[in-house]
Amino acid sequence: METKVHEGRNVKRFREMLGIKQDALAYELGEGWNQQKISLLEQKETIELPLLKQISSAMKVPVEAFQNFDDEQAINIISNTFDNFDNGAIAINCNSDVNPIAQIIKLHEEKIALYERMLKEKDQMMDRLEKLIKEK
Repeated sequence: METKVHEGRNVKRFREMLGIKQDALAYELGEGWNQQKISLLEQKETIELPLLKQISSAMKVPVEAFQNFDDEQAINIISNTFDNFDNGAIAINCNSDVNPIAQIIKLHEEKIALYERMLKEKDQMMDRLEKLIKEK
């Protein structure tokens, strides 16, 4: 069973991880955007690529993060990779040609890099917001 990635939900997840309010994202997207429109956008399963690129640019998050992040799939990889036994031992399920531990390590490293980049971008966003507040 293939699950479809919900791009709007991913926009919301990354926006919240970055500490960006809907109003602030609307401001970054420009004229015609407001909090309500961002709320509706975050409910859409699929977002048009040009708009997704605009959001990506505003939030400094790669388009691929919105298109590919699927926490259900990540949980499935982990739960299908390891079986916990009562004696505390861990057995690796080797039904795949790909090394599952290498997959998990790679996924973890990519997440760390993304979180570090997101934290840096959050700091930059906060600086921009502080500037806007001082201007008003």
